[in-house]
Amino acid sequence: MTTSLVAATRVSAPARGGLRYIPTVAFGTDLVLVTFSVFAAILGRESIPFAQLGTTDVGSTLTIAGPVMIVGWVTAIFLLGGYRPQVFGAGLDEYKHMVYASLWTAAAVGIGCYLLRFQLSRGFFVLCFLIGIPVLVLGRWMLRRSIHRARAHGALQHRVVIAGNEGHVDEIASVLRREKWLGYNVVGALLPDPGERSMTHSGIPLLGSARSIAEIAIDAEADVVFLAGGAVDSATDMRRLAWDLEHEDVAVVIAPSVTDVSSERISVRPVGGMPLIHLEKPRSAEAVRRAKRTFDIIGSLCLLFFFSPVFAFSAYKVWRFDRGPILFRQTRVGRDGKTFYCWKFRTMVTNAEELLIDLHKQQGYEGGLFKMENDPRITPPGRWLRRLSLDELPQLVNVLVGDMSLVGPRPPLRHEVAQYDDDMARRLRVRPGMTGLWQVSGRSELSWSEAIRLDLYYVDNWSMFQDLTILARTWGAVFGSRGAY
Repeated sequence: MTTSLVAATRVSAPARGGLRYIPTVAFGTDLVLVTFSVFAAILGRESIPFAQLGTTDVGSTLTIAGPVMIVGWVTAIFLLGGYRPQVFGAGLDEYKHMVYASLWTAAAVGIGCYLLRFQLSRGFFVLCFLIGIPVLVLGRWMLRRSIHRARAHGALQHRVVIAGNEGHVDEIASVLRREKWLGYNVVGALLPDPGERSMTHSGIPLLGSARSIAEIAIDAEADVVFLAGGAVDSATDMRRLAWDLEHEDVAVVIAPSVTDVSSERISVRPVGGMPLIHLEKPRSAEAVRRAKRTFDIIGSLCLLFFFSPVFAFSAYKVWRFDRGPILFRQTRVGRDGKTFYCWKFRTMVTNAEELLIDLHKQQGYEGGLFKMENDPRITPPGRWLRRLSLDELPQLVNVLVGDMSLVGPRPPLRHEVAQYDDDMARRLRVRPGMTGLWQVSGRSELSWSEAIRLDLYYVDNWSMFQDLTILARTWGAVFGSRGAY
């Protein structure tokens, strides 16, 4: 998401506190996993019939091939940048380094054995990398999860100073505060003309003028300096800032005034010494093409077949409670503003709509999405249906007929759409979805503005890979029951 936009240029990597030990921990983890992969390949070659290619005795080459492969593999990770502090915690570069280093090691071992006429078991060779590559990627994923959990508890934080115009500073600070897993703790801001104020409009302490970035960053013991729009007057000032900080443990990050854009839509191309950022067009048109529709049809048919027993059981529980209607039909607004009937299992009492006006008054409802924890209108079977999101299974029929998609923005109500401005109306360029970014990011725990922001991000940055990722994350959101009420 936005993380791809805050890493255009760096001067040095921060190394204060526990942050300096992350590369060491990663090195130790990789060494253990590579060693495990080598020995697992040896055992696998001896015990799996199809892996016994050739007649080479693995034991006779272990004392030479084993240590060489372990040392060479870890060295390849190091040489390709797998232990640089910048790669940890965000982005795909960390995983790419694992895969590329493994492939380079495999190529080097294969070529070396051929040139030296070293008789290495082919079964051992194949198993070693078939085991090693996914194990190394999994190890880095687990390390990243540990880093994110530590940052959520206030550890492994980068002290950040943001320099630039106030609007840009506050915007970047809001992103860094929202994405806490990045570990950026904003300690202050520098403005071109701070005046006599003590903080920005969003409450960031003002440390001084942007004309003294290096000195103030060092005094504030900052790990990272973010340069937003208006931070420096010229390329010469930028170059001098880099010179002033080249011997300090302070990273410099240039943050363009662009947010909520995926990395797939961005490319940085140096031209004449200038790193030009190219931004692709929004992808809302691609989200309604045949490939996505074909995926929706096949996926909904498979899920309807797979969940048919759950359908029957849920329908019986709803009907048995009060002998009322099994399904609830509600008018929603779909693609291009067209309305359709959205189907759900009924989870509320039969007069729920009549009670809604009184609940609006009690809760001080002022517009947007109305969600209420412990809603008195919800029936006992409806409560567990909602907790597991089983009430939404009938929407697979909506997906099949083309009213909805498996993944997309939340289908809005008419009165919600009536409150849309031009930006919000972009949500209607694609089919609404059974699941989406808002569902896997907290559902009802999110504010109205945050739900809209996530839906707009999806519309502008659609990709099939993102759809598959959201579907995978949906299982965790459903079984975790986060924000489900």
